[in-house]
Amino acid sequence: MRKVITGPLPEIAARFSRFLGQLWVHDALVIFTRECSGWPRKVAGNRQIVDRVTIEELDEITQSIDPGGVFDGPALLGGARRRIWAIRDRCDMVLVLVPRPFQTGAPDADEVAAVFGIVATSIQQQVAQASPDYLAESRAASSERARTIVELTEVHEATLASILGTLRSNDLDDRRSRITASETASAALVTLRSAGAADRALAEEAVTTAFARLQGELRPLLRHRDVDVDYVAPPADGRPLPGEVAHAARAMVRAVVLAFGAQPVLTRMRIAWDCDGDNVLIEIRDKGSGTIDRNALIRQLSGRLNTLRGRLDVESIPGWGSRVTLTIPLDPPTARPDEHLLSTLNPRELEVLAHLAVGKRNRAIAEELGISHGTIKFHVASVLKKLDVANRGEAGAIGIRAGIVP
Repeated sequence: MRKVITGPLPEIAARFSRFLGQLWVHDALVIFTRECSGWPRKVAGNRQIVDRVTIEELDEITQSIDPGGVFDGPALLGGARRRIWAIRDRCDMVLVLVPRPFQTGAPDADEVAAVFGIVATSIQQQVAQASPDYLAESRAASSERARTIVELTEVHEATLASILGTLRSNDLDDRRSRITASETASAALVTLRSAGAADRALAEEAVTTAFARLQGELRPLLRHRDVDVDYVAPPADGRPLPGEVAHAARAMVRAVVLAFGAQPVLTRMRIAWDCDGDNVLIEIRDKGSGTIDRNALIRQLSGRLNTLRGRLDVESIPGWGSRVTLTIPLDPPTARPDEHLLSTLNPRELEVLAHLAVGKRNRAIAEELGISHGTIKFHVASVLKKLDVANRGEAGAIGIRAGIVP
């Protein structure tokens, strides 16, 4: 299980599939989680199945299983009805296994539930503590998925509209067949258009929904503190937040609240969200001792903010209190030519690049990562080659622009 939960998050399904293959042989595996708006479906196995799995199918399966429950039987998956075995974790994540043809029996539900619970918790934690490079990749995946759906929608909508126009023509015979065909095509158009809406519902959160979730997440943190909290909700007609922005905003507010709570005196807090059309604007104020560690808080938040191209301002006056403001753009940054090169780096090379971005030499990086000086030289050479740069400084500049820092 350590091997399963260690490594790039988008590939966790493949690692988990190899592990579960020892318990129950299967043809395909799907993990469905709304925690990751960039990769809600994590898949492994038969490409003829997993490449055709839709969010709508997984939603239907999810709704048919109670939290903590198991389903074993036929269901629509990958465009066809087939036997599946599925389990819904209590955190609302779903695991779907497709058995091999003619395979009988079922896996041990308790054993699979236990190991899937570990995987689900790991995914939750990795998303909550999302690294800058994960946020960048996830946001790129969300944008690419939305772009693809828009293109497909336009193509199919034009085709079906053309069919409808032809079938509705008064010059055609066989009135009944025209009516039947028109109804079929109309239903297809409705289904097609709803696919875009379903994707937006997964990839975006209403700003008021994101703020309400924040209040729920802060409640356990403040349960044992005698602190009055004023919540100033954003306007109901504010622009929806991309999933990665909503997750990151809540995570950063939690970090600020924890920093405020570490002060010896804290009697009141005010948390306000707003939208100006292009950004989500967040302000957290307190009536406390004004002794927060400003530099530590900036370091803690800078990774996510750099990735999202956000801005941060921290003020703290002893005896008066503290104020933190966050400005996070809602639109993804314009893609730069070097960004696709970062995807060619493996996790260790990304670590090395993070240290190059802050100007560390090979020996210091080797000591920090606990590996030999010679191995670091090898990794640095590989990073320079993959990023197509001439020296460490150019590589470090790419890392800084992408928000990849230690």
